[in-house]
Amino acid sequence: MIPLSLTSFFLASFCTLIIRQSLGETENCSLPPRGWNSYNSYSWIISEKKFIQNAQIVAQRLKIHGYEYAVVDFLWYRRKVKGASVDSSGFDVIDKWGRLVPDPHRWPSSKHGNGFTKVAEKVHNMGLKFGIHVMRGISTQAFNANTPILDVTTGKAYEENGRIWYAKDIGLKERPCAWMKTGFMSVNTKLGAGRAFLSSLYQQYADWGVDFVKHDCVFGMDMDLDEITYVSKVLGGFNQTILYSLSPGSGATPAMASAVSGLANMYRITGDDWDKWPDLITHFNVTRDFASANMIGGEGLRGKSWPDLDMLPLGRLSKAGANKGPYRKCNLTLDEQKIQVTLWSIAKSPIMFGGDMIKLDDTTFKLITNPTLLEINTYSSNNMQFRYISSNQSAWNITKPLAEKDAQTNGPDGPHLIRAWIATGRRGEIYVAIFNLNRHKSEVSMRIKDLEKAIPGKDFGSASCKCREEWSGKDYGVIKHSISTQIDIHGVALFVLNCTFS
Repeated sequence: MIPLSLTSFFLASFCTLIIRQSLGETENCSLPPRGWNSYNSYSWIISEKKFIQNAQIVAQRLKIHGYEYAVVDFLWYRRKVKGASVDSSGFDVIDKWGRLVPDPHRWPSSKHGNGFTKVAEKVHNMGLKFGIHVMRGISTQAFNANTPILDVTTGKAYEENGRIWYAKDIGLKERPCAWMKTGFMSVNTKLGAGRAFLSSLYQQYADWGVDFVKHDCVFGMDMDLDEITYVSKVLGGFNQTILYSLSPGSGATPAMASAVSGLANMYRITGDDWDKWPDLITHFNVTRDFASANMIGGEGLRGKSWPDLDMLPLGRLSKAGANKGPYRKCNLTLDEQKIQVTLWSIAKSPIMFGGDMIKLDDTTFKLITNPTLLEINTYSSNNMQFRYISSNQSAWNITKPLAEKDAQTNGPDGPHLIRAWIATGRRGEIYVAIFNLNRHKSEVSMRIKDLEKAIPGKDFGSASCKCREEWSGKDYGVIKHSISTQIDIHGVALFVLNCTFS
């Protein structure tokens, strides 16, 4: 006989999946997107065989938990030959119109002009959606070849003012991609030929059956609002729905995001996140700022948009820029991994797992399918930093906001770094996550009455709250006044409270 808690878990997971699918028919990204991305585990070198193997396991093991997308990350068009790397040039496969197409040696089903059509069909037959990573503008290789521009309305070369237009007419050499200067440059969207080129790119992706586009080198410090605006218009004009994701997020601010949130469905708000503690800790201030600006679940392209904290680099991984696939374990401690999945969930970030699915270990699987975290990520609301926590290592007054102490103060850990988040559940639950970012164990406490400061309109002074902690499984019974606990170095406590009021 299956335990009731396990039955409830699978039922909730299945219902979440059905709701995701049904909502997706009428509103794009009603919930934070969830899926698998090849980057953290395969860098740029993933093959069709390995991608399909990973997607099959996503369908078998993660789909029931709401994971919908299988995404090929960057450089799927680069030939994997001697001399080719992330920073190399001249190794990409382009068609006669200057559009990038899959490397046929790594993606054999792309031969004869098929592109990703057959891969997309396989992914769709698994019950998943298919995504690809693309770059800004036009490739330097197409620019140097001066390929003609395709007019998708005629199927011929683009003509205007009595002449045919070419790549060198639209490429802006003075605006290269900041992190891949030899690879890509912006196109002039003020020109009809520039717009025609972008239209030809995204029409091809739609023809291939792509459901998700991760558009890189257009946001954050690489902001190209003109291109984002036009691509959003093109995607919005298709009969099929394509999720529009923006990257990278270095230097992103809420003010910057406000210009694009209505044009996209998710947008990175940090630089690339790898399995390093300094990378992880930088997410706390930025998530606080975007939550304070009410950017979580804002209006987006054909639906909603979500600030994106990047993929989860857990399990077996490769490394940035590597010319090989997964070969090592995640460098974060288990407690640090719990911090990461807890923050991503309570901040309602899209959850894109980046580890190798083929050798997915049980510990990582349990982290990325934790039912409480997925419930929070899917259904919680009023998600924000909660500033009314006290620690025995500090002189903070529990009744006033914590002083901000940047991660850079006294090294990457800083002194007395405690952060907390709060959210409310769809059944009235209250979730409080307390993160110990210190180099030492910390005793922390929270008064029940201080919940009023984040959840107005309720008298928590008269509340009795049933309380449990998710990661330890500890049942605290009924709490009326305060909760105290000790949190390990770089650890997290996630409290689930169900309160009644007298």
